[in-house]
Amino acid sequence: MAERAVRRSGSILHESFLRHARWRWARIASIVAGIAILIYLIDDPKPRPEGDTVYGYTLGTIGALLILWLTALGIRKRRMSPGRWSLKAWVSAHVWLGLALLVIATLHTGFHFGWNVHTLAYVLMLGVIASGLFGVVAYATLPASLSENRGELTETQMLEALRAIDRQIHEAAQPLSGIPAALVRAALDEDVFARGLLRRLRGTNLHGPTAVARAGIESADRSAPREAIHRLQALLGEKQALLAQVSRHLRIRALLEVWLYVHVPLTVALLAALAAHIVSVFFYW
Repeated sequence: MAERAVRRSGSILHESFLRHARWRWARIASIVAGIAILIYLIDDPKPRPEGDTVYGYTLGTIGALLILWLTALGIRKRRMSPGRWSLKAWVSAHVWLGLALLVIATLHTGFHFGWNVHTLAYVLMLGVIASGLFGVVAYATLPASLSENRGELTETQMLEALRAIDRQIHEAAQPLSGIPAALVRAALDEDVFARGLLRRLRGTNLHGPTAVARAGIESADRSAPREAIHRLQALLGEKQALLAQVSRHLRIRALLEVWLYVHVPLTVALLAALAAHIVSVFFYW
C-alpha cells in the first residue's frame, strides 16, 4: 500500500500541465467547443449564423473575454501559488481554452473573411495560437533533451570547466610561438556564450577557432616540442567536446525561448486589432 501511495504521489508530482487534474481543462474546452459547434449546426441554416447575429455576438463576446483572460497568463506567471489555481493549472487552462478559442472565433466569423480589420484580428489570433502550440511542444519535449545533454553539470559548472581547460591550454602553449601561438590564442578567445540568438539556434560550430587550432598547430611549427603539441591537442579536443555540449545546451535553451519573440508581439497586435474590431462593430451597429 505504501508503495502504491509513493507511485501515486510521484505520478502527480511529474504530471504534465497538459494532463493536469486528469485532463480537466481538456474536457472543459472540448465541451465548450462542442456546444458551440452543435448550436451552429442546429441553428437556422438560412442564413447561417454570422458575427452580426445574436449567436455571433454571443460567441464574439465569449471569444473577446477569453483572449483577455488568456493574455493574463503573462501576469499570472509572476505569482506562484499552490492548489487549484497553481501555475500548472493556469497553463493547462491557457492551452486548452486557447484551442477552444480557435473554434469559437471561427464560428463567430461565420466563415466570412475579407480585407478588413475583422479578418486581421482573426489572422493575428491564428498566429498567436500557432506560436503558442510551438511553445507547448517545446516545453513538452525539450526539457528532457536539455537535462540529458547537460548530464550532471549545471550551466555555471560548464562555464567553470571551460575556464579551467583554458587555463591549462594557456600554460601548455607557453613553448609555442608564431602561427601555433596565434592559433591557440584564437581558440582561447572562442566563447559560445557570446553568440547571438541565430548562431545559438544553428548550434555547434564544427569549424571554429578551437577546431582549427587543434588541426593546425602540429603542421604550423615542427620545431615545437612534440610533448607540448600532443598535450595541447588533447586539451583542445577536450575543449572542443565541451564547447559542443555547451552549444547544444544553448541551442535547446534558445528553442525554448525563441517562440516568445513571435508570440508576445503577435499577442499585443491581436489586442490592438481586437479593440479596433469591437469599436468598428459598435460604431456601425
